[in-house]
Amino acid sequence: MKKLGLVLVIGLFMIGPMAQDVSAQRGGIGGFLVGCCFGVRTAAAFNEGKDLHFREWGMLIPYVGIVFNIWNGIDGMGGMTTSKLQQQYGALYY
Repeated sequence: MKKLGLVLVIGLFMIGPMAQDVSAQRGGIGGFLVGCCFGVRTAAAFNEGKDLHFREWGMLIPYVGIVFNIWNGIDGMGGMTTSKLQQQYGALYY
C-alpha cells in the first residue's frame, strides 16, 4: 500500500510539470521525486523535458517491478544503448 500511495503522490506532482512547455527546465519537487525513485540519470532526463518510460513506472509496482528490472537487465546485457531506445520509442522519452 505504501508504494501505491507513493506512486499516486509522484503522479500528482508530475502532472503539473508535464502540462508546462517541454523545453522548460523542470527541476523542483518533480525532479527530486524522480531522482529518489528512479536515479540520477532518469532525473536528469526528466529535467531536460523527457517523460518517464512505462518500464520506469512499472518498477514501482510491488512484486511486478522485478519483472521490469529483469527486463532492463536483459536489455543491458544485450548491449542496448540510448540511441537504440530513442529510435525505438522516440525522442520524447530518450
